Amino acid sequence: MRILILGGTSDGRALAELLQPAGPRPGSADRALSVVSSLAGRVRSPRLPPGEVRIGGFGGVAGLVAYLRGEAVTHVVDATHPFAAGMTANAAAACAETGVPLTILRRPGWTAQPGDRWHRVASLAEAAEVLPGLGERVFLTTGRQDLAAFAELDLWFLVRSVDPPDPPVPRRMRSILARGPFTVDGETALLREHAVDVLVTKDSGGADTAAKLTAARALGVPVVMVDRPALPPGVPVVATPEEAVAGL
Repeated sequence: MRILILGGTSDGRALAELLQPAGPRPGSADRALSVVSSLAGRVRSPRLPPGEVRIGGFGGVAGLVAYLRGEAVTHVVDATHPFAAGMTANAAAACAETGVPLTILRRPGWTAQPGDRWHRVASLAEAAEVLPGLGERVFLTTGRQDLAAFAELDLWFLVRSVDPPDPPVPRRMRSILARGPFTVDGETALLREHAVDVLVTKDSGGADTAAKLTAARALGVPVVMVDRPALPPGVPVVATPEEAVAGL
């Protein structure tokens, strides 16, 4: 088996760890295999998974097809971010063309709890449309490459990302660089310090960045939640790295 993990997430790193040839252990896979993790290279200092790693794009569907054939890849696991819709679509198309089995690893999205004031939207553009009616001081956690949708709004933004934001950016903005996991106490203090009255986030799921939702609930801060893009039809989907290993 030659397994390609399309990674860049904590789940991708966990899957690579489970598949490393370090001897049998509970939850580990058959050792007659090799694994390579592929990262897009959009973060300057990514957390690297164990084992073989490649960084950079493939060059669209044609480039991925060539890679799968050239590397004799037998299985692909798409463990990219839930909003990496382009890479997921390319993986589905390339695997369909080559006949290589594809599994999508997607952690469950977040679920609203009693006391939450969520406003679900289908896109960043829709998030920008509803924001002026919800607050004036925005905590924006959608990522450094997604600020263009909010650049023309006359609101104040606190933007958090791993690397500095890419222009265009909002005119009134403070940028902070940080990487999760975050704590509820820390997120609560951050919202209070900056008098945040509305939070915008993508429905990424997972525990690393969920503390902001707990803090917003406690403080009564409304949340604009951007829904995930649809997945390609007919592709098996698992929720955990362990389920991915079992499928492989």
